[in-house]
Amino acid sequence: MTDIGLWGVPLAILGGAIRVSTPFIFVSVGECLTERSGRINLGLEGTLVFGAMSGYAVAYHTGSAWIGTFAAGCFGLLFGLFHGWICKLPKVNDIAIGIALMIFGSGLAFFFGKPYVQPVAPDLPAIPFGWWSDVAQIRAALNVNVLFLAGIVLAIAASWMLKNTRIGLTIRVAGDSADAARALGINVNHVRLWSTAAGGALAGVGGAYLSLYYPGSWTEGISSGQGLMAVALVIFARWSPVNCLYASLLFGGAGALGPALQSVGVTQGYYLFYAAPYVLTLGLLIATSSTTRQMTAAPGELSITK
Repeated sequence: MTDIGLWGVPLAILGGAIRVSTPFIFVSVGECLTERSGRINLGLEGTLVFGAMSGYAVAYHTGSAWIGTFAAGCFGLLFGLFHGWICKLPKVNDIAIGIALMIFGSGLAFFFGKPYVQPVAPDLPAIPFGWWSDVAQIRAALNVNVLFLAGIVLAIAASWMLKNTRIGLTIRVAGDSADAARALGINVNHVRLWSTAAGGALAGVGGAYLSLYYPGSWTEGISSGQGLMAVALVIFARWSPVNCLYASLLFGGAGALGPALQSVGVTQGYYLFYAAPYVLTLGLLIATSSTTRQMTAAPGELSITK
């Protein structure tokens, strides 16, 4: 293997950002749609974990990673529908229900996932954009999973949809003012129900990526809190799907910092950089909080804005 020295750090961060950011893209874009409708879903961590388990299990039994990914999305959709149905009941708090479903989803995944800790399921395919190089590190960094490319298209399409379509306008009106939406004849509960379902489906796909590509196996600690971090990411992105893409790459780069330093021989203290994504999340929450001004671009119906 060619030794490329310190150039290995930015190269490893680039490759890591691509790999680590993919589940963030799917979960954050899905949560962006949910929050733009006026509902916050803190249960995404449970949906992400259950998506990882169910996708891995179905892929193992069917021999197809794509069928496993589709199944994970379907289970995520069911979680989202369940969350949305409960939240439309009178005097129900979105945040409390989200926390309950986070624990519920994680518990179900741990219970049903025990038989799949050892078996090996097929992996999702990747495109070798680094085929032109003889350097193994470059080829590894530019080995891009198909879902990463799909996530880029998803973020752009979701942003366009919110700005330029009737469906997007309906979602934004429901999120900004429920009274105005009802005056226009919009069923706010239905809009939020299906927006939450869409967010759950995308979180399920993000979970399948974790178990079927990176890190590529099913374990109980596979998500590392990414579902909860995605909520902070949406706030940092100011509820814009395209900004969620950029913020996901930032979080992905932060998550790759520790392994990048380890790859060039840093043996002391590098493990502290593994905490970079969590430090970044805390810093962003502090930076975006204020007692004197309302959050810019925040949907008016969100619980966090009231």
